[in-house]
Amino acid sequence: MKTNIITREGFNKLNKEHDFLWREERPEVTKKVAWAASLGDRSENADYQYNKKRLREIDRRVRFLRKYLENVKVVDYSPQQDGKVFFGAWVEVENDDEVIKRFRIVGPEEIYGRKDYISIDSPMARALLKKEVDDEAEVQTPSGVVVWTVLDISYQAD
Repeated sequence: MKTNIITREGFNKLNKEHDFLWREERPEVTKKVAWAASLGDRSENADYQYNKKRLREIDRRVRFLRKYLENVKVVDYSPQQDGKVFFGAWVEVENDDEVIKRFRIVGPEEIYGRKDYISIDSPMARALLKKEVDDEAEVQTPSGVVVWTVLDISYQAD
């Protein structure tokens, strides 16, 4: 089950993607489909087939974004969060092997295309919630429990 929350930045980014697909890319691809269809035999028309497929992809993504953005709850930063790990936090952690990681805890739809974002639903994020600097978090991994120490917490935008 995915958590139905998103950061303000994530919401704005998905909204922008929706607007681009609906207002710019879809009308352009629709024109190409109409042009390719006017050439006659569609079965061997690569332009027609490719653009028709792209149109279906755009429509599927637009439907998903509309439904998602309508039902998701935007969680804005609140000063009461300072000093503890909550949704939207940038967290720096270190394990016993001195491996240091830095990432932001965000909604499940925000992690794509970002190596430094993790989902609020991930075992790491769940283990870190409400922790403070110098607290330890035990994270269950496929190879066993790994202990991470919180080095830093911040809420600045990236």
